[in-house]
Amino acid sequence: MSRAEQAISQLLDDRGAGKTVCPSEAARLICPPRGDWRHCMSEVHEAVDSMVVAGQISLSWQGQPVERRRGPYRIARRRPSDGKT
Repeated sequence: MSRAEQAISQLLDDRGAGKTVCPSEAARLICPPRGDWRHCMSEVHEAVDSMVVAGQISLSWQGQPVERRRGPYRIARRRPSDGKT
């Protein structure tokens, strides 16, 4: 598990069931002290893509599910009902 995946998982665990996190929160966790968290966003986006494919997380924006990362988004733990039928 990458450090970005670990950060995402930790944030989701801390936030609780049914809650979302912003990808920038994960970037801030993995960014070196006094570093610019924006430089860590590509690592977070890569982790998000991997976790979506693995079925670990789901993405949304303004309460609506989104299939893939594009533009602004929020991250949540994937619930069994998030799967396709």
